[in-house]
Amino acid sequence: MLDISNSDFYIDMKEKKPVLNKDIRIQDFRDFYWYKNELLEFCREENLSKSGGKLDLSKRIEKYLLTGTKDNTRKKQANTSKFDWNSSNLSLQTKITDNYRNTENVRCFFKQHLGDSFKFNVQFMNWMKKASGKSLGNAVQEWLKIKESQKTNKSAKKISPQFEYNTYIRDFLSDNPNLGLNSAIKFWKKKKIQRGDNKYQKTDLELK
Repeated sequence: MLDISNSDFYIDMKEKKPVLNKDIRIQDFRDFYWYKNELLEFCREENLSKSGGKLDLSKRIEKYLLTGTKDNTRKKQANTSKFDWNSSNLSLQTKITDNYRNTENVRCFFKQHLGDSFKFNVQFMNWMKKASGKSLGNAVQEWLKIKESQKTNKSAKKISPQFEYNTYIRDFLSDNPNLGLNSAIKFWKKKKIQRGDNKYQKTDLELK
C-alpha cells in the first residue's frame, strides 16, 4: 500500500509539471515525462540539433542545461563508394559499401537466396548499417542466424528505452492480466504527469 501519510511526499508527487525552458532545474527536467515535440521545441529555441530520437534529444538537452554546451551532431561524413544498389548485378561475393541502401534490387537478391519469407527486419538492417566491407554472402548467413535466434528466443521482446509508453503498457498488462488495455492507458496517463521515472509499479493502481 502506498503510504501518503507524509504530506510533503504527497505534495511533491502532485507537483505541477514545470515549463521546459533554459531556466528549468536539471532535477525537474530529469523527473518529469516530456513529449518528443516538447524536446524538439526546446532545441529549436536554443539552437540545438534536432536530430535523433527522444533519448538523443534528452541527453543533448541535459548536457546543455548542465554545461551550456551546444553538443550539436556533426554532419555525416560523405560516402566514398559510388556503387549503384538500385541496378547493379548482385552476387554472394558483392561487398557491402558505405553507401549501401535497402533497395528493391537488394530485396530481390535476398529473396532469391532466402525465399519469399525474407524481410528487412530491424535487427538485420542494423547489422547491415555496420557491415561495410563484408559480403552479401555474409549478410545471407547473418539473416539466417537472426531468424533462428528469433525462433528459439522465448523471452519477452526488449523494448528500446525511449519507448516508455510501450514498456509501461506491456509491464502493466503482464502484472494485471485481469485488466484491459484501457485501464493500462488510464494509469499511464496518471503516471506520466508524476515526478519520477515512468516505469510501472504495483502502487500505480492507487494513483488518483
